[in-house]
Amino acid sequence: MTDRLTVATVLKPQGIRGEIKVNPLTDSEEDLKAFSYVIIGDTKYKVLSCRAAGGFAYLALRGIADRNAAELLRGLDVVVERSDAPDLPDGTYYIADIVGCKLVTEGGKQLGEVIDITPARTDVYTVLINGKEVMFPAADGVITDINVQCGTVTVNEARFKQVATL
Repeated sequence: MTDRLTVATVLKPQGIRGEIKVNPLTDSEEDLKAFSYVIIGDTKYKVLSCRAAGGFAYLALRGIADRNAAELLRGLDVVVERSDAPDLPDGTYYIADIVGCKLVTEGGKQLGEVIDITPARTDVYTVLINGKEVMFPAADGVITDINVQCGTVTVNEARFKQVATL
């Protein structure tokens, strides 16, 4: 498990007072309100305010006082310390904990390795199978178990073959 989690990406400055608009990589933009500190680049910032609207979050950070300073953050990841992250409900995981897990069937056959997850209404997993990137949605009945302690994502093989872009 990693010590840091990427929770958003800076899109652009918002206004003239240094606020930044971010694209959250969490289940809801409201989740970003839980963090009192964020790390952008190599700098740790205190979050002065966070508001959520329209699927985006807007952060005001100590030390970012104007639009020019906010512009320097464009395109960078917003990272938090894992210790500052809230506990997740059962059956919910951080993407960073799933990336690197082995993809296996319910019968125990190893298919490949999870290399990326694109957050969406139905998350899209990218796995490396025999050197080829294969994508599949986490649709109903595809993923039957996730065990981050064992490092495995278990899929129903028949359902996986139906939805995967092989």
